[in-house]
Amino acid sequence: MNLGNFSVSLSVKDIKASKAFYEALGFTVFHGDIEQHWLILKNDTSTIGLFQGMFEKNILTYNPGWDSNANTLDSFTDVREIQNRLEAKGLNLVRKVEEGTKGPANITLIDPDGNPILIDQHV
Repeated sequence: MNLGNFSVSLSVKDIKASKAFYEALGFTVFHGDIEQHWLILKNDTSTIGLFQGMFEKNILTYNPGWDSNANTLDSFTDVREIQNRLEAKGLNLVRKVEEGTKGPANITLIDPDGNPILIDQHV
């Protein structure tokens, strides 16, 4: 099962300070809007999202259907199929996709240590 492109979504207190910090580490802004309090930054194959005031915890994020540059893939595992496979393995999803839908959707589960995992399909 391919979950898609991976990034870490960080819940930050001050997006401008976080942006400056990660730029000093060599990251560059790839996408987002600082006025809306969210940015996506890249450093080679590493991707992080900075989100101010949008969620409580840092989130492990996967994007089915995207490569590491947010280009749409010709072939990928749809989030609904991922949902079915995870549930078949006995995993509890705290947010699910409604059956019979198509296109963009997301699911969320929590790992045994309380870390949220977001599988967020944009295509």
